[in-house]
Amino acid sequence: MFEPRASDPDSVDVENALLRAAFGDYADEAAILLLINFGHWLPQLQSADLITLTPEVDGDGRWAQIAWPGLEPALSTGLIVGSSGEVRVLRAAASIADGRPIDLGDLAAGLDRRALTLLLAAIAHAAGSHDHRRLTYDGDGIARPGDPLPPLVAWPLRE
Repeated sequence: MFEPRASDPDSVDVENALLRAAFGDYADEAAILLLINFGHWLPQLQSADLITLTPEVDGDGRWAQIAWPGLEPALSTGLIVGSSGEVRVLRAAASIADGRPIDLGDLAAGLDRRALTLLLAAIAHAAGSHDHRRLTYDGDGIARPGDPLPPLVAWPLRE
């Protein structure tokens, strides 16, 4: 149903292009990392032309973006498909990246442990927990950034 076309870049190229474009925006990074680590959606989004790839211009590689507003219409028409849990992950990514409202209680209740772990890692990443530092106080009681702290929820290793 979602056969790759001969001209399609491979999945690693698409992942790298999406991450390159998201770099520096924690919410965008988190949404992309959620979809990459979850593993179900990127081939479908690419086949449905919901991922736009730019040509390589500066020698640093291609950039890509997901057409977040196009996800709900594509789901409604069956252009992209997934189980209820898979759709919840996609909607969570859209909410993180593009501010789409979701019911967190309903969303979390329908996720298996792996998907829930990925969602928690994405929320922690979007909040910048991977860049948080321990505060240290000098003799005058002034807070200074200290050693880096681990993320609140780390991204699990890919299967």
